[in-house]
Amino acid sequence: MIIDQSHAINLHQLNLPPRLLLGPGPSNPHPRVLQALSYPTLGHLDPKFVELMSEVQELLRYAWQTSNQYTLPISATGSGGMESALANSIEPGDVILVGVNGYFGERICEIASRFGGEVCRLEVPWGDVFELDTLKNAIEKYNPSVLALVHAETSTGACQPFNGIADLCHSHGCLLLTDTVTSLGGVPLFIDSWGIDISYSGTQKCLGCPPGLAPITFNALAMEKINSRKKKVKSWYFDMTLISKYWGSERTYHHTAPINMAYALREALRMVVEEGLETRWDRHYQNAKLLWDGLQEIGISCHVSLPNRLPSLTTALIPEEVDGKAVIRYLMDHYNIEISGGIGQLAGKVWRIGLMGNNSKAENVLLLVNAILDAMNHCKK
Repeated sequence: MIIDQSHAINLHQLNLPPRLLLGPGPSNPHPRVLQALSYPTLGHLDPKFVELMSEVQELLRYAWQTSNQYTLPISATGSGGMESALANSIEPGDVILVGVNGYFGERICEIASRFGGEVCRLEVPWGDVFELDTLKNAIEKYNPSVLALVHAETSTGACQPFNGIADLCHSHGCLLLTDTVTSLGGVPLFIDSWGIDISYSGTQKCLGCPPGLAPITFNALAMEKINSRKKKVKSWYFDMTLISKYWGSERTYHHTAPINMAYALREALRMVVEEGLETRWDRHYQNAKLLWDGLQEIGISCHVSLPNRLPSLTTALIPEEVDGKAVIRYLMDHYNIEISGGIGQLAGKVWRIGLMGNNSKAENVLLLVNAILDAMNHCKK
């Protein structure tokens, strides 16, 4: 056989631009987190790594404010966390009520239907949140086994309040499942106090870690449903009855975990503890407020009303006279700053600006606001 050399291209060593990532994610990890990625790789059942696994689980419990035994990072991105949560909690024919007020509510519907769930959509305009009475009426109408809500909707910048929702769910025999991808580590979040049964997140946003792991947590009520399933979870890889044996006391082999990503997550969570949750939440809010005030000064309004506005992700309305896509390109070309445009119903209408993790700094806000003003002056329609 003759070796085909047509794809053996000679490449130079990577030389990447120093982007300031102020879009919807990922965010720039702290140098300490990046350094942790370079530590020596261990085996996935090495005693030192097993020790680290326990540390990561305990740190996640702090970040989520939960004592759930089944709290661990799934070897996947945030969307994998979503798929894992739905694969385990839904059996074919189960009714799942999904609050759709943005792109990621839509994604929950799509994944739930693939696992055989009978999906009932509850919709409000993108950027709005769900009132308790609205949820109560829908639960009484559809009698779901699961209610799925997005806590921090990355596509709209809306933050869903949770007062009374878990009590409502549990009084009707319904589990409460939440997407906290853009809130964990940056926005007040109390899994146990709020009565949330299942939640998943991602590492690359407010935790300030590279993408690649999906923290997930199941309480005892959720695990009871999973362990009493009539049929096996359709996904072998995301089956919590199997994964929990690796991340539980047995430490039984399930798959080869991304070892160095676990190092990075441990360091990111260690920094959350060092800063303290209340201080961290306040930092994210104060810098978001600085951004909102700065945008207002240059004539830009926010899409979401203040009471429901998400500190970690702002949707800024693009002025009619401005070419929104051109501004995004200008910021990248002239300032090495990344922001993103809207998606779904908000495509072409908003810019999505993230202030998450290590990037939530006053100096980044001041730089960005001035850069946007410069870009708008150069990017008229």
